[in-house]
This record gives sequence, structure tokens and C-alpha cells, in this order.
Amino acid sequence: MAGGSSYDGGTMSAAENVRIRPMRIDDVRAAERLTSSGYHELDQRTASRDWPAPSPRSGEPSVRWVNRTLHLLETDPGGCWVAEVDEQIVGVAISLTRELMWVLSSYAVLPALQGRGIGTQLLAAALHHGRGCLRGMLNASADPGAARRYRLAGFDLHPQMLLAGPVPREVLPAVGRVREGSAGDFDLMDSIDRRTRGAAHGPDHALLSDQFLLLVADRPAGSGYCFVDGTGTPALLAATNRRTAADLLWSALAISTPDRPITIGHITAANQWAVDVGMTARMALHQRGYLALRHVKPPTGYLAHGSLL
Repeated sequence: MAGGSSYDGGTMSAAENVRIRPMRIDDVRAAERLTSSGYHELDQRTASRDWPAPSPRSGEPSVRWVNRTLHLLETDPGGCWVAEVDEQIVGVAISLTRELMWVLSSYAVLPALQGRGIGTQLLAAALHHGRGCLRGMLNASADPGAARRYRLAGFDLHPQMLLAGPVPREVLPAVGRVREGSAGDFDLMDSIDRRTRGAAHGPDHALLSDQFLLLVADRPAGSGYCFVDGTGTPALLAATNRRTAADLLWSALAISTPDRPITIGHITAANQWAVDVGMTARMALHQRGYLALRHVKPPTGYLAHGSLL
């Protein structure tokens, strides 16, 4: 399952009796539960008091996590690792490479065992999968320990913002020439990816199309696409210019339910167009986490996917 990787994933830590090994298909359910509890614990520690109380992942997001991880076990088995103690999974690191881009998709250690070097071993295994890549991307939480680990690994940390709140119908502008996309748009979307983030998503587009609504804008003045969930929240947005990016975001928000709050995340300072859309939509602006990048500038017409970036 190591996908040809020469990383020694079978080593043991004498201090913790930890085994770092390649992830298997029968590990995925346990990994989903571990990441859900780990991220929930982190959200409880770092969320602002005026935000809604965080809750563990469940329902459709859990199904999406499992399906995404099964997909990455197919495309990137050498990037998927677990830490095991007495045959119990206590840590997970899932990564992928697309062209010359390495992406850290999921990364968590059982809260009770954090700070004991398990995360360092898992990250080393995942980074080894991307040893031939020129560029790297990951979404980092607001946890100071995680930020330090990524910075020491050579990533630049770019603070991220999020917009939250319901979208009043009266603020929605008329947007033309945005249509529902299909598999026939994947080549165009890969080209947009290369122009915005420096690497195509390739096989990930088919997975995302199964999970989200795909919107596409293909105009003489600019092209772009956006995956949108059932609440009107953009899961991934990429466009060749700010105007097209803003039109796609407005088209996503038009799907939202009146009076139902939604969240737009992964906004960096390079994406003031998204801030402008949110402000016009009367949404509240917050700061949360970092976009960690290595040898790549923050993409401009781009809102990253939380796990596939």
C-alpha cells in the first residue's frame, strides 16, 4: 500500500510503542471517527465565543470524508498513513500529489497522545510522499503547536478569514453566463487550476462532482468554476480573474436558504473580492487558521477546498 514509497513506515517508537504504517481500506472508518473527534476538540479550544458551538462531524460530511479518503487510497496510497498503538489507530496523515503540488488532506492525533512526537512521525511520512513536488499547500488550524510544526517544515503561513451569516435575497445581483457544469468541463477546470494554484485537481474533479453541484463560467473575459453544497456554501472556487470569481460566489450564495446562516471559509488577503461579496451580503467577517504554502503565492481568484485544497 505504500505506492512505491521508500519511506520506512514500519518503525516503532520505543517511548510510545507507536507503529507508523500505510493506511488500509479497513482503517478508514476508524480514521474518520478519530479525525472527527480530534477536529471537534480543536474547534472547542479555538472557536470564538460568539460563534455557534462546534459539533462533531456527522451525517453527509462524514460520508464525504470516507468517500474522499477511499478515493485518495486509490490515487495516492503512498500518502496515506496511520499511527497505531496496540492495534488501535491513534493518528492519521493523509496527503496527495497532483502534478508538482503536494497537499496535506487530513492530519490528526488522538488528543490524549498529542505532544509526544506521533504527529511529527506522521507528517514526515506524508511529506515523503511529496518529495518530488516543487510546491505544497495545506489548511492549518489556529492551534499554535500545529502552526509551529508547519512553519518548521518550510511553509509560509497566510492568515485566513471566513464570512458567516444568512444571505438576504434583496442583496443578490443578477449574474449572467454561469451554468451547471459536467464532466465535459474537467479539462477547462484543470487549466483554470494551473493558472490559479499551479496544479490541476485531475481525478479529484470527478469525486467532487459526485458530492457537490458544479457551476461553470466560460466567457471571453474569464473562466472559472465552483463546487457548491446544498446550503449554498462554496466547497471550492477557482477563476482566472476577480470578476468571474465574484460572479461564481454570488451564484453559489443564490442557492442558499433565506435566514439560514452559511459560512464561506479559506479567504486570504489575496481574495479581497470575496470579502467585498460577503460585506455586500451583510455577512460577518472573522479570522480563522492559516493557508500554509510552500514555493507558491496565495492564489487570487481562489477559495480552497478544505481537504483537497
